[in-house]
Amino acid sequence: MRRAGRKLTHVDGSGRLRMVDVGGKQRVRRTAVAEGFIRLAPATRRLLRAAALPKGDVRAAAEIAGIQAAKRTAELVPLCHVLPLEDVQVRLTPAPGGLRAVSRVTCTAKTGVEMEALTAVAVALLTVYDMCKAVDADMRIEGIRLLEKRKGDGEAADRVG
Repeated sequence: MRRAGRKLTHVDGSGRLRMVDVGGKQRVRRTAVAEGFIRLAPATRRLLRAAALPKGDVRAAAEIAGIQAAKRTAELVPLCHVLPLEDVQVRLTPAPGGLRAVSRVTCTAKTGVEMEALTAVAVALLTVYDMCKAVDADMRIEGIRLLEKRKGDGEAADRVG
């Protein structure tokens, strides 16, 4: 099967899903950066700034949850490879209308870390949602996307978003 001139790597010749065999590939340093946003009510943003939410430090909990999620991506996404992650950074920062989550994941492996970066952002934002749902019924998670992927130390990044 082909899509836009490229062979779909997770589908075999008879159309069945399969995990891609990366055994013949070289290990290369790889980095991916992803982002997402959670829209919060003004009152929720004030509670966050004052560190007054009932469940505690939302940003710290969400950042840790994102790191944990990146490390467990292969357990959550069926066709992902287990990767030896070397660094996972997740940061939540105030942005107009809510919080922006950004993850950066690095490893030296035979396949990329895009899914780990996206999973980190998604779970970080879900954690914010969980910790704020008692005070904000109208939250919206938006715009989760891959911003950049890099293969090799010296190569220019592929800007995705």
